[in-house]
Amino acid sequence: MNIYAAATLFAVLILLYWVISEVFTMLFRFIGLPEEKARFQVVSLLTGAGFTTQESEMVISTRSRRRLARITMLFGYVFNVTIVSAFVNVFVSMKVAQLGNFVLSMLIPIAAVLAVMLLTRYHRVRIWLDRTILRLADRYGNENSANSVTVIDQIGDQAVARVLVRTVPESMRDRPLSEMDLKSQWNVLVLMVERADESSEVPSAETRFQPGDRLTVFGELHTICRVLHARERFSDE
Repeated sequence: MNIYAAATLFAVLILLYWVISEVFTMLFRFIGLPEEKARFQVVSLLTGAGFTTQESEMVISTRSRRRLARITMLFGYVFNVTIVSAFVNVFVSMKVAQLGNFVLSMLIPIAAVLAVMLLTRYHRVRIWLDRTILRLADRYGNENSANSVTVIDQIGDQAVARVLVRTVPESMRDRPLSEMDLKSQWNVLVLMVERADESSEVPSAETRFQPGDRLTVFGELHTICRVLHARERFSDE
């Protein structure tokens, strides 16, 4: 294999790894992991690097996440051992003319995949994609009557989480935020309120929760779940 064929093979394999990692990242996001944490852990799982952090606890915290993690590890092993080996053998056995035709035949699908991946990097497209993933997760994650929590980040014992309010708790119904005592009694901060019509607002003393709201909150996760009558999406319960 000459240097051009080796460079082409390297570029194709890098692209394949990128595509596969993006697919598995999206699957992990669908079951409640934040994007950056999901992407890092997927690369570690696919490559078998074994790089672990405290964030790995989020990957194995529920049955659905453990199952997807196992699939990712097995897929990465099979891809490395079987697909890459077969791909290398095909390149080695090809003649120069055949290699050129193969590369040309790959240009269109590669260009299409690159275009899609680059398009998802645009801010508005990413916002649309995030909202689409959230809607799908909200639809299939829990019962329609249950409030659900998705962890965005963890800082020690505290968590930044997004709560989907399907049913406003009785103690908070038709009451302004100033009367809920979330901060003084439970040490839970409401950072952002996203309405069902996709508008958003920084909460004020007069903010009232409504069905369909998505709340970005900060506090201890178990306290958030108890106060807002919610449970973590895709839990084993």
